[in-house]
Amino acid sequence: MKITCHSDYGKLKRVFIKRPEAAFINDAKISREWQQLNFLSKPDLAQSILEFNQLERLLLASGTQVDYLPTDETTTLDSVYCRDASIATDFGMILCNMGKAARIPEPAASAKALENVNIKILGAIKLPGTVEGGDVAWVDEHALAVGHTYRTNQEGIAQLKALLQPHGITIWVAELPHYKGPADVFHLMSVFSPVDKNLAVVYSPLMPISFRNGLLDRGYNLIEVPDAEWDSMGCNVLAIAPREVIVVKGNPVTAQRLTAAGCIVHYYEGNEISVKGGGGPTCLTRPLERIL
Repeated sequence: MKITCHSDYGKLKRVFIKRPEAAFINDAKISREWQQLNFLSKPDLAQSILEFNQLERLLLASGTQVDYLPTDETTTLDSVYCRDASIATDFGMILCNMGKAARIPEPAASAKALENVNIKILGAIKLPGTVEGGDVAWVDEHALAVGHTYRTNQEGIAQLKALLQPHGITIWVAELPHYKGPADVFHLMSVFSPVDKNLAVVYSPLMPISFRNGLLDRGYNLIEVPDAEWDSMGCNVLAIAPREVIVVKGNPVTAQRLTAAGCIVHYYEGNEISVKGGGGPTCLTRPLERIL
């Protein structure tokens, strides 16, 4: 048993979250921002809090240490999706540089919170490079998959390689498709969620062929999300332990396939905090440490 940052499926030990009260703040801020940030519709603050409470209770019940990101006046509603602002490694945190212009202040805000709890920072992605945490997932302890998307560009990937390759980490680039274009939120973890050492939830229609085949070559078994559950965050699955996961309620086929693969499945209502903003439970959490 060891503690590491290099896993997206090990038992979750410590995590950062940002509650809606700290990100959405009030109805006036929601009204000002939701359309320009491309939310599907205006989130309801009271209901968002109730939904987030469900997610938070699941994290606490698993024995996870939960740390909270504070309100920061420079950030938008999107800051509730706190995974995107940083990357956790055993050598220190890497601060991202956001590909979505409205989210550019988030890494600096996250840096303050990290420093307040004495978490080391390894480095930061700088312009013209961009990287968002939703485009990054650990395939194993020594290999980090990175999506080349409209939010994570080639210069950002080059900087990530420069930070991690000297530590023996392989960067595996997945070339993602155009899909809905630059305005849409489409990350690597939109199509790939590891839930055990050799098991992942995937949405194959939007996966790069080379990346999907590479997972199969590594011995991964793939749980396929049906088309009908793509928009409802069916592929956005948070492992809190190997084969124990949190999913957005309303994805019954995906949940059944997870159960058939031996997974324990927990649910939260996510219409306001997940579906409307395009961010499921992996987006709403910044895992810091896991146990393998």
